[in-house]
Amino acid sequence: MDLHTEIDFFEENIDFTLLHKTSLVLWIESCVIEETGLPPSSISTVFCNDEYLLEINQKYLNHEDWTDIITFQYTDKPVSGDLFISIERVEENAKSLKIPFENELYRVIIHGILHLCGYKDKTEKDAKIMREKEDYYLNILRVGHI
Repeated sequence: MDLHTEIDFFEENIDFTLLHKTSLVLWIESCVIEETGLPPSSISTVFCNDEYLLEINQKYLNHEDWTDIITFQYTDKPVSGDLFISIERVEENAKSLKIPFENELYRVIIHGILHLCGYKDKTEKDAKIMREKEDYYLNILRVGHI
C-alpha cells in the first residue's frame, strides 16, 4: 500500500517559529506507524494564541475553558486530523512545571498525536496510559537528540 504522508505546521494569530520541523515530522511518523501499523495520511498542527483556541473550544466543543490543545480526528486508518495548540498555554504550563518550553511543547504535540491514534484521557486509567505513552515517545525524541 503506497500512502502519502503529509504533516504540516501553521501559525494562526501568533508569531511563532517551530524549530526542528524535519526531525519532528519523522518522530510523529514513527509514533503513528508504531501505534497503528500505518503512516499518517495528513496531520496539520496549528499553533495559535489562547483566544483563538478558546473560540474553537466554544464553537465546536461547547466548552468554556482554556486548554493547551484541541484535536480533531478525521480518519483513524490511516491517521488524519488537526491539532490546535495554544503557545500561550504551553508557555504557562512550562513555567508552572519549571521545565523548558520545548519539552512541554513536544509533550503537547505527542499528546495530540496519541489522541489521533485512538488514545483517550478522560478516565484516571486512560490518563495514566496516555502519560506513559507520552513519556515513552518523549524519551525516543530525546535519544534522537532533537
